Amino acid sequence: MKDATNSKGETQMKKSYPTEKVEHPWEHPKPKSEDPHAEAMVRKLMESPSYRMPEDDPEFLKSYPARGVRLELDYLKPETILAEYGVEHTIVVFGSARIRERKTAMARLKEIQKKVEAHPEDKEFLEELYIAERMVEKSLYYEDARAFGRMVGRSGKGPGDNRVMIMTGGGPGIMEAANRGAHDVGAKSVGLNIYLPHEQFPNPYITPELCFQFHYFAIRKLHFFLRAKALVVYPGGFGTLDELFEILTLVQTRKTDPIPIVMVGRSYWNKLINFDFLKEEGVVAPEELEIFKIVDNAADAWDHILEWHRTYNTPLFARGEKTGKEEE
Repeated sequence: MKDATNSKGETQMKKSYPTEKVEHPWEHPKPKSEDPHAEAMVRKLMESPSYRMPEDDPEFLKSYPARGVRLELDYLKPETILAEYGVEHTIVVFGSARIRERKTAMARLKEIQKKVEAHPEDKEFLEELYIAERMVEKSLYYEDARAFGRMVGRSGKGPGDNRVMIMTGGGPGIMEAANRGAHDVGAKSVGLNIYLPHEQFPNPYITPELCFQFHYFAIRKLHFFLRAKALVVYPGGFGTLDELFEILTLVQTRKTDPIPIVMVGRSYWNKLINFDFLKEEGVVAPEELEIFKIVDNAADAWDHILEWHRTYNTPLFARGEKTGKEEE
């Protein structure tokens, strides 16, 4: 008999189901009296990898035939948790992991300056000096992305509103800045890290319960765009360009619904990519250059996103809710 508790908190005796008293032959191993070797043989069977439950067998889960299962798990875990936290829409922010806050960039510059002073003819040090100076200039994008994170974090019903949330790649640089901005105002934000052959760490400003690590780039990209209601792209390198052109192509080919795509840093993007040249050469249609907008700063980016959704009657927030810019 098992004890149970009723609605009043009183302990009651629970009647056992008849079959609970039945002892089955398979509940005990073959006895030594029948075969002295049986116990050792059964132990060997139960210790065999083939006997493990699939979810408890790491070698099987990492095997080539189980790749489909791993792909599904890579998708399913973040999807389940994001739904649990009520994340309906995301504002995805991309940008270089190498762009740091100003004090860090200045410290690096001073370090290189000392090396150049000691070795003024060293070409490698001179190249490093040039890059360090450029990184100090680009540190303004870190502060701008941080301001953007604050705007999104304060929007809607305020920091406790999870419906619209900042999502980044979870690393340092611009990604850190956007997560940090949300963190500044007490809002949650998402970070989608990726497992790499070398050691790497998520930035500290992601909400711990919403920090994910993916094995497959493809599934990570799926989650970037699955809930995205805007893509904001700061200056960056290969990874940033990869994500930018991925979504530009998806919108161009109508494989996904259009969303506002904003590139922040007019001087950087105009120097990096000659979009007008693509139009003049006839490899893109003039209308396709309207898929994205290049702006100067976070405030302009957020204004464009809000106006875009109002124009196409897909407002991110109800009338009277905050836009997040009130305190900037």
